[in-house]
Amino acid sequence: MKTGDKAAETAFVRKLYEHPLSGREIEVKSLETIDREAGDHGFGEKEWQVVRRMIHTSADFSLMKDVHFLNGALDAGPAALSAGRTIYVDSNMMRAGISLARLREVREQYGPADVVCHVADPDVAAAADEARLPRAVFAVRKAIPVLDGAIVCFGNSPVGLLEVNRLIMEEGIRPALVIAMPVGFVHVEESKEELMGLHMPAIVLGGRRGGSALAVSVIHALCNIVKESAL
Repeated sequence: MKTGDKAAETAFVRKLYEHPLSGREIEVKSLETIDREAGDHGFGEKEWQVVRRMIHTSADFSLMKDVHFLNGALDAGPAALSAGRTIYVDSNMMRAGISLARLREVREQYGPADVVCHVADPDVAAAADEARLPRAVFAVRKAIPVLDGAIVCFGNSPVGLLEVNRLIMEEGIRPALVIAMPVGFVHVEESKEELMGLHMPAIVLGGRRGGSALAVSVIHALCNIVKESAL
């Protein structure tokens, strides 16, 4: 940029000031762009609502090849939200990211206590230190009383997902839906692959990718599916 070049020095945001777009209009335009650039993606209507929201969150079209919908996930997840089931998450970042307003559009009775995360609880931290295991294991165990019929959502800890898998296999725990999108390099792919063999309703992002934002985007997409089905 040359000093004194007025055109170059004009802040880009002034283009928005001149041609305003609201946040909602930007979102709609973004989703239209995703639809156009994705082309013939091969997903069903409800599946695409979820995948498109994930792409909107990440700007990553390549994840389309790694998203798996298993065992009636897109019936089970919306049904659980409509019934006001507990949502268990593996990080407080996810707990903060899930929009209570969106949940209440689905079921008015949803409140902060219905989104559960124990990973930062002092007793969980103490148990993890004593056992030399990640806190996610003990956070899951503490949540056992609410896991049956819940939406269980992982965006961070593959070890936490492995513990849920064990509870399904050994103790008969039956979540309504497992959203499996932990990210990382150790035990990540194994945790997802094991879940996919358990015949549970699940939405899984295969491979190493994942994260809080992607997992939260799935919850929000499921809320939209419920809302549209009620129209």
